[in-house]
Amino acid sequence: MPSSSFDLTGKTAVVTGGNGGIGLGIAEGLAKSGANIAIWARNDAKARGAISVIESLGVEARFYQVDVTNAQERNEAYLATLQDFDTIEILVANAGVNIRKRPEDLSEAEWNFTQDINVTSVFETCKLFYPHMKARGGGKIITVGSLTTIFGFGISPAYAASKAAVVQLSKSLAVAWGQDNIQVNSILPGWIETEMTVQTRSLSGLTEMVLERTPAGRWGKAEDLEGTAVFLASSASDFVTGVAIPVDGGFASTLFILEAPQG
Repeated sequence: MPSSSFDLTGKTAVVTGGNGGIGLGIAEGLAKSGANIAIWARNDAKARGAISVIESLGVEARFYQVDVTNAQERNEAYLATLQDFDTIEILVANAGVNIRKRPEDLSEAEWNFTQDINVTSVFETCKLFYPHMKARGGGKIITVGSLTTIFGFGISPAYAASKAAVVQLSKSLAVAWGQDNIQVNSILPGWIETEMTVQTRSLSGLTEMVLERTPAGRWGKAEDLEGTAVFLASSASDFVTGVAIPVDGGFASTLFILEAPQG
C-alpha cells in the first residue's frame, strides 16, 4: 500500500503518447500507485498492449485514439474521457516526435511538424484541461522535456528547441495557474532505452560516451521515471511547481568523471 502522500488511488491520469516508451513507463508508475489511466495515442495496436499491461496492475485503463495536433480529436477525446472517468486529476503531456537531421538538412515543414506536436499540442492540451482542473479545485500537470533543454544537440535542432520551449511553457503555466492549485512541472529524461532512441544509440561512440559520463554507469529505462512521475502527480508535491527535474543518472551534473589519484 503506497504512503498516503504518494497514494493515487481513485484518481485518473491522462497520458498522451502513453502507449509506449517513456509514456508507458510513466503510466505504469502512476498505475502502481493506484491511478486509473487514460491513454491518448494514435497507434491502436500498441495501445491495446499497453492497456493490458496497465490493467494487470489492478486499475482501470482505457484507450482513446487521438492525434493530439488535431483540435477536434483532442476535444472529442477530452469529452469521452470525462464521461468515462468523471474527474481527471492528472495530465501527463508526453506525446512527442524527434526528427534527427542537422540544421542545414532540416526543412521548414519538418521544423513546423516537430513544433506542432512537441509544443503546440502540449499547450493546447494543457489549456483544454485547465477549466476542469480549476473547477474541481486543482490538479497536476506533468510535461516531458529532455536533456536537450540543457545541452545543444546538433543532429536534432528542432527537437531540442521544442523541448526547451516545453520547459519554459510549463514554468509559465505554473505561474499562471498556481492560484488555482494546479501544479505544472517537467521531467527531463536522460539517455533512456526506448524505440525512439534506437537510431540514436546506434551512432558511433555515443553509447560509450553516455556510459563514461553517467555516474550511474548505464542507460536509463522507462521505469526509472516512475518515482519522479508519482511524486509530481501526488499530494507530496503540492508545494512544488514550475520546476524541471532531470532523471538522467547524473549525466547533466557531470563534465567528465575522474578517478581519484591512488596513493
